Amino acid sequence: MNIIDPRTGKPRLLVLVGPTAVGKTRYSLEIARRWNAEIISGDSMQVYRGMDIGTAKIKPDETEGIPHHLIDIRDPEEPFTAAEFQKLARECIEAIGARGRLPFVVGGTGLYIESLLYGFDFPEAPSDSRVRSELKHYAEEHGAEALHRRLAEVDPESAARLHPNDVKRVIRALEIALETGETMSGKVAGFREPRESPYAFCLIGLTMDRNVLYDRINRRVDAMIGEGLVDEVRGLLRRGVPPEATSMQAIGYKEIVPHLTEGLPLEEAIERLKRDTRRYAKRQLSWFRRMKGLEWVDVTDERNLIANLEAIHAIITGKFEA
Repeated sequence: MNIIDPRTGKPRLLVLVGPTAVGKTRYSLEIARRWNAEIISGDSMQVYRGMDIGTAKIKPDETEGIPHHLIDIRDPEEPFTAAEFQKLARECIEAIGARGRLPFVVGGTGLYIESLLYGFDFPEAPSDSRVRSELKHYAEEHGAEALHRRLAEVDPESAARLHPNDVKRVIRALEIALETGETMSGKVAGFREPRESPYAFCLIGLTMDRNVLYDRINRRVDAMIGEGLVDEVRGLLRRGVPPEATSMQAIGYKEIVPHLTEGLPLEEAIERLKRDTRRYAKRQLSWFRRMKGLEWVDVTDERNLIANLEAIHAIITGKFEA
């Protein structure tokens, strides 16, 4: 297959999205094999080394020889942004295409994937160290919940998206609101203004019955606990990764931290994790439904793997070989 689309002259890009636990990894391997593709992770937390169980990261012996990119490229103490993902993913796409293979982005972080598809700009908002220092002091004196309530007063959308314990991002959102008079959520909406994509992309979404998905989520959480998620989080804390680090705000980590640091019963931490994961899946689906050009494939019935793959391959054929 020609890596450059002859009709547009743009590089071809295959993209697979879907909520957590829907089965993207399983399908992505089959798709990549059929279309001679290399996979680029579109997950905001799989970039972190040592965060394997909670992010459902594919194991090296499970890749079936298919190259995977943008996995294990940061230490968990380091931040990672959508702008960085966009830059690195572009570089991966160019390198994969140069090898004559199809770049294939797979993930569930909607902002990351949409920013890549449409080349969002990420202008830096003004930063005032004095304001930031005051907000940090306020959080230390009154607590993260009080700081989060302040954000909810000026930017309710960002407050709904950010966990109260994600103090760093809550402070940044407040800083933007106080310094610019604009909201972070408004800036994100501005990033998403329609624009032409630099790629000839085929965008496919996996979906399934909500009850089936929620059951899969619950079973996945139980499996993660059995695989040693608590020990994984304990190890990160022992190596000095602060609970407020961006990486530790990932679902699967922020729910376990209180069990290890505040005595929260494990059973309650597990229930929080299942609840938060279900809510996250709902937010993912809401984001994907707004993405233009996405073609859905219902994979509710796991027994229909072959038929589901045939439907996916037909969509790709129609997009790239018509």
